[in-house]
Amino acid sequence: MAKQGRARVLSEHEFRRVVRNQKGEKHGFRNIALLHFSFYLGLRAKEMASLKIVDVMDDEGRLKEEIVLRKHMTKGEKVRTVYLTNTKVKKALKVYLDHRRKVEKTLFPNSHLFRSQISGKFSPNTMQMLFSNMYESVGIYGASSHSGRRSFATRLLEQGVGIKSVQTLLGHSSITTTSIYAEDNPRLLANISKNLKI
Repeated sequence: MAKQGRARVLSEHEFRRVVRNQKGEKHGFRNIALLHFSFYLGLRAKEMASLKIVDVMDDEGRLKEEIVLRKHMTKGEKVRTVYLTNTKVKKALKVYLDHRRKVEKTLFPNSHLFRSQISGKFSPNTMQMLFSNMYESVGIYGASSHSGRRSFATRLLEQGVGIKSVQTLLGHSSITTTSIYAEDNPRLLANISKNLKI
C-alpha cells in the first residue's frame, strides 16, 4: 500500500489485470494505450492529456522514437524527452491509432492523441478520473493516474538504473524528489544493504 497522500505502486500482475479488463470495452484500445503510457513511460495525466498525434507520428505515418514534451505540457514547464522505444508501448499505440484510422478515416496531426468521449479532449482532472475508474473496476483501490508513474520509477530503481537517469526520465527538477521513490521501497533498500561491498 502507498503511504498516505501517495499513489499506490502497481505490480506487473495488477497492470496486466487492468489491461485485460479493458479488452473489448468501448474505448478499450485508447485505454490500453493510456495504461502503457503511464506504466512504461511514466507520464503524468496532464502530459497524456496534452499529447497530439503529431507528437507521436511523423509525416509518413510512422511512430516517432522520441516524444518531446513541451513546456505547456509538463509540470513546472520543463521540456522533457520521452523515448517511445518500448515494444509493448509501441504495439498498444499502433493498435489504438489503427482503430482510430478505421473509425475517423483520416488522422489529423493536430488532433489530440487521446480523445475523450464528451469534448474530444481530456483535461488533467478527467484523465485522472478515467484512471481511477479503470483501477477500481478491477478492485484496485488507492491507485490513481500517478500510480503508473510511481510504478515506472520503482521498477527502474529495482532494476539498478541510476537515480540520476531516473530523475531525467521523470523530469524531476530535484533529485530529492526522485529519491522519495527509493526511500519508499523496502525491497530496494534491502537489496542495497545486501549488495553493500566493504
